[in-house]
Amino acid sequence: MNARRLAILALATSVALAGCGKKEGSDSAAAPTGRDAPVIRIDGSSTVFPIAEAVAEEFQVGERGAVRVTVGLSGTGGGFKKLCRGDIDISNASRPILAEEMEMCRAAGIGFMELPVAFDAITVVVNVKNDWAKSVTIADLKKMWEPAAQGQVARWNQIRPEWPDAPLMLFGPGADSGTFDYFTEAVMGKAKSSRGDYTASEDDNVLVQGVENNTNALGYFGYAHYASHKDRMRALPIQKDDGTQALPSNATVLDGTYQPLSRPLFIYVSDKSAQRPEVRKLIEFYLTEGPALAEQVGFVSLPEHAAQMSLEHFKANRLGTVFGGVPEVGVTIDELLKRETKQ
Repeated sequence: MNARRLAILALATSVALAGCGKKEGSDSAAAPTGRDAPVIRIDGSSTVFPIAEAVAEEFQVGERGAVRVTVGLSGTGGGFKKLCRGDIDISNASRPILAEEMEMCRAAGIGFMELPVAFDAITVVVNVKNDWAKSVTIADLKKMWEPAAQGQVARWNQIRPEWPDAPLMLFGPGADSGTFDYFTEAVMGKAKSSRGDYTASEDDNVLVQGVENNTNALGYFGYAHYASHKDRMRALPIQKDDGTQALPSNATVLDGTYQPLSRPLFIYVSDKSAQRPEVRKLIEFYLTEGPALAEQVGFVSLPEHAAQMSLEHFKANRLGTVFGGVPEVGVTIDELLKRETKQ
């Protein structure tokens, strides 16, 4: 990552945490600036946060203070609640909107556009001092994380007998996280089906620190948070029934071998907000410049044709979701973009 991008991301982080993002421009005196500038509010997924943060900062640089963009961090579920209350303009999501969230928006008279912006690989990680776990199967993960494991499965050798008789310390997203929903759907076959006796947080940095500081730890979160700390933790390959293994990477996400833990990431745009010219301008910037920015901050970018199709759907004001409020695992972007939406 180049020095300018690091500087931008550092600035963007302080912008997001402060709840405002302001850039003053010397040659835009006729445009509203500072507190008078229109504000675009984004919130939701911690996984999508780095992409939204980078897009917001680059967009504000180009707007020279004429628009302010704030980026919050409340988890996918928290973002949908805010979107459906009309508190924000754009919700970041690491899983599709669910039926109860669709009903919440419908009751409030708020429509939305569902736009894929990148791919991610949920990454299962261990501490660098862990020298016994070389790979993990979905069955292993289920044994660790299923509800029946609560209070019962607490040591590594309970997962595989050849692993040591040592405490199994688990770190994962909280219940408001889209990563939690997707992981539990992919591993247990039912979203939100999980043991509760683990260290949970909607802030991925808390999970990263937990794995880094505990030799017996295992955790899961989005690939970007692993990629920026991979010198201090180790990703486990996912082993399939035929014995083949796949590590998370751009290649394994795009060729479909990192399943079932690869997934698309989304933004959801309020239909009311989409009528504002500054919001439309931001979304068009997001879908044209966003793929390159997503790759810079550690995600798998949308292929050009997929980004173009997503942009066309936005320009056509295509409302609703292609999922119908039901979670799915292993769906490709191309497949999603060809489906009809449901409101």
